[in-house]
Amino acid sequence: SSSFPVVIGTPSPPSMASAHLHNPAKRDMHYGTPLNTAQYLLDLHDTGAVFNFCGSLLFQLSLTAKLREHLVQVVQNQTAQPVLYDSSMDRLAKIPGYVKTADADNVCIFHGREVRQVPSAVGGQGCVLQLCLANGSDPEGWTKQELGDYNGWAHDSRRPWRKGEQLEREGFSSFKSKFGNTAYTLHHRFYLHLDRRNQVWLSAEDGCEGEPVQ
Repeated sequence: SSSFPVVIGTPSPPSMASAHLHNPAKRDMHYGTPLNTAQYLLDLHDTGAVFNFCGSLLFQLSLTAKLREHLVQVVQNQTAQPVLYDSSMDRLAKIPGYVKTADADNVCIFHGREVRQVPSAVGGQGCVLQLCLANGSDPEGWTKQELGDYNGWAHDSRRPWRKGEQLEREGFSSFKSKFGNTAYTLHHRFYLHLDRRNQVWLSAEDGCEGEPVQ
């Protein structure tokens, strides 16, 4: 069972939200090179960090309890860190071994969702970017139906958005209690890459991406 209950919109005290989360030079001093990516993602989540997507939309990063547990184990056991690709791989389709599929491995590629109309989301725009554990027993992971209809390389208008009622029927039983009754969502595969400024970007397969902001 998880010992890391997480409530959207209630991050750790602001004193913990330091420059090392969004300033590349301070990030590398704090997390090392190569980057301790798992610890970095944990700290972004634990402080309620916000990513600026598409230049204007502020999304709070939220890890599911199961993915958080997994990343804690990665740090403690020094197993395979989440890959941080270089700036030449600015689209998921450019990474080695890319295939149009629903697969994720929690190392190179993650399962996740953009969630809209979340009243308590940090950033004030009602947006949460949730990353979940793939290939595991994550009660908040992708449902069988999400795996089946995933086409994240297509334009949003041709993709299956879901409301809370549908996701709860499919098996994500706590969706409305976690994100609110009005929330709706679109599932994506995500990966991490650097840009030419050495900033980290969290990018969806369709090319929409965000960087951490203060």
